[in-house]
Amino acid sequence: MRRLAVAAVAALLFSGCWEEPAEGPPLGYENNVEACSDGRDNDMDGRVDCEDRDCLVRSFCGEIVPDIPPNEPDEDTFELCTNRIDDDDDGSFDCGDRSCGSIMETCCSGEFTDEACSNGLDDDGNGFADCRDHSCSRNQFVTVCSEETVCDDGEDNDGDGDTDCDDSDCADAAACRGPYEDDCTNDVDDDGDGPVDCEDSDCAAAAACMGPEDTLAACMDGADNDGNGYVDCNDFSCSRSSNPDIVAYCDSLPTEDTLAACMDGVDNDGNGYVDCNDFSCSRSSDPDVVAYCEARTESGLERCTDGIDNDGNGYTDCDDRNCVPSGPVVGDVGELLDICESSFASCTDRIDNDRDGYADCNDYSCRGRYIVSTGGGAIRVTAPCLESGIPPDPDLRADIEELLGGSIDPAAIARANCTDGEDNDRDGFVDCEDWDCNYNPLIAGLCEETTGTLLCR
Repeated sequence: MRRLAVAAVAALLFSGCWEEPAEGPPLGYENNVEACSDGRDNDMDGRVDCEDRDCLVRSFCGEIVPDIPPNEPDEDTFELCTNRIDDDDDGSFDCGDRSCGSIMETCCSGEFTDEACSNGLDDDGNGFADCRDHSCSRNQFVTVCSEETVCDDGEDNDGDGDTDCDDSDCADAAACRGPYEDDCTNDVDDDGDGPVDCEDSDCAAAAACMGPEDTLAACMDGADNDGNGYVDCNDFSCSRSSNPDIVAYCDSLPTEDTLAACMDGVDNDGNGYVDCNDFSCSRSSDPDVVAYCEARTESGLERCTDGIDNDGNGYTDCDDRNCVPSGPVVGDVGELLDICESSFASCTDRIDNDRDGYADCNDYSCRGRYIVSTGGGAIRVTAPCLESGIPPDPDLRADIEELLGGSIDPAAIARANCTDGEDNDRDGFVDCEDWDCNYNPLIAGLCEETTGTLLCR
């Protein structure tokens, strides 16, 4: 569709009907009814009239209601999101449909930078502000949405597998706290749960309640007295104390390092981890314990498709990161990656392969997938959701370098991908026609150098 628009402009140019404004595009660009219906690309952005976001957001382009109702299950392609038809019959069309906002090439979104995604405003007027907007939360160039800052929207905004109050990022959020011991020094049971002030676990990290964890009483009270994240005998201040009474107490506690203790379903050492989810078991020096835990690991095609939480960690099959590890992989093979919507093929087929309600690049398992190859000695990174192959993420760079055992140049990789004439992410847009080549900070300015303009300017 975009190429047709460009072709139409070219036809006008060569027909002699085109009159270029003497002082460049008119103020406001395509900002009135006449400019949005004259068949010209007035602002020279490659989009004519109602294909231009400037016209759409000003409501100069009404909905088209075809004689034969469309029968599309979702309005989720560039073509469907720019035809002025409510293709999925959900009451919203094109930029008004939230599914279209995640296709950045439609230019429906005005929220795709750290600044716009943290200013508290609904910049693009789609009803969702900042990290509540998919163009922010599912944007690999936005860093301010890397934590679960929205704790009541029913979505896993930071893509770590935990949603809202199940995410530790939301521990202190009002929506997740409920009654809380707000004042830890007023001798009042503020939340009405029985314990008062420092006796309440809500006050464990309060400065007024913290002290050294180096007495027998402090090493057996079930509190993290020094606020270092370790409680009682799990804190070296206790387990390695010079006080023989404390050492004797810690030595007397049950341990989770025998085969029996690693298969009884009990948190024997009270550190919050049970059986093979405890490093005392999974990383034991006892080969029998290690063998037992390896046999229970949720990995491999059979265990990752059986519908059972084999390792008892609360996650089953494709939801368990032991089945489909995040981060880069070398090559793109394996039936399990296809089943769990984490291979290049399954992330570009418009099918919700893992049946979690999200298909392709709307699924975090696709957005975090990077395939590394070293054909011909050159390092190449391809991604089903990024034409440029690699975002400016230092952790990702470190993961790839560890994987390859050598250094990489992310900017060089991105530049190569965005100038190779190939549709690397198979989304229908090549090189600088693709939004992420325009706005990847690693190669800022590349598309202005090669095309003279940016999409969604």
